[in-house]
Amino acid sequence: MGHPAAVWDYKAATEITKDWNGIDQVILRNPRGASARVSLHGGQVTSWRNEHGEELLFTSSKAIFKPPKAMRGGIPICFPQCGNGGSLELHGFARNKIWTIDDNPPPLHSNDYHGKSFVDLLLKPSEEDLKCWPHSFEFRLRVSLAADGDLSLISRIRNVNGKPFSFSFAYHTYFSVSDISEVRIEGLETLDYLDNLCQKERFTEQGNAITFESEVDRVYLSAPTAIAILDHEKKRTYVIRKEGLPDIVVWNPWEKKSKSMGDFGDGEYKQMVCVDGAAIVRPIALKPGEEWTGRVQLKVVPSSFCSDHLGL
Repeated sequence: MGHPAAVWDYKAATEITKDWNGIDQVILRNPRGASARVSLHGGQVTSWRNEHGEELLFTSSKAIFKPPKAMRGGIPICFPQCGNGGSLELHGFARNKIWTIDDNPPPLHSNDYHGKSFVDLLLKPSEEDLKCWPHSFEFRLRVSLAADGDLSLISRIRNVNGKPFSFSFAYHTYFSVSDISEVRIEGLETLDYLDNLCQKERFTEQGNAITFESEVDRVYLSAPTAIAILDHEKKRTYVIRKEGLPDIVVWNPWEKKSKSMGDFGDGEYKQMVCVDGAAIVRPIALKPGEEWTGRVQLKVVPSSFCSDHLGL
């Protein structure tokens, strides 16, 4: 007999294993059979499956799973830099570091653990990190899987430095889709965006939804708290809800760029789209002792359920 949800033991639903490189990973499960896998390499969610066992995140067949290379897929954490706009490596160093399991994290609101299986991870800067980015911080990440299969990531970044610092951030989420040509994104209509394919020139979104016919690499400004990705062929919709993250990044490399990336299959752009909750345009500034929190909640619903019910 399985445990009824009311007495679901989240600790029993959390398993620590090792991947094929010997790096610890945490498996989260819920009573209905959904699961998520979190690697301590990068604090990266590498798998999110629904109760039918279907993988909801994209991972390239050519992904490299060995440090110091970040894995192409899942949900890499971009911190303290997004893109290549600063002095650090692409997307910062957090996604390339080995995190630790935080057994005694500061408390979160009770709703952030009730009825969920979850893991708390911790990243602190190494001496090497401090040489290239001289700021002391504590980065706490909670990944949780709810009874209904929703996946949540909560990041808390504290300045334990003697001076202020600022950073940019993104949950660089690779969603698995049936065919990018059949995908549309709702919730970003009429917003301004910076186009990374046009030297970050600012434009205004003209369509009633975002669709894909070529490479897209944009940062949408002042985005609403809920965004929907509709996959017509699979008749399902991903709903992204975010807090503390004003921007949304939308990215698909399309054919030409795919062929130039060594850890990405030539035709795999058809099966993925990145839609990231982010804080890029105005970096987050923290005074000594201050803490910032940014969270996303990912949900999957039938496409027929979409806009009328999601408050988009």
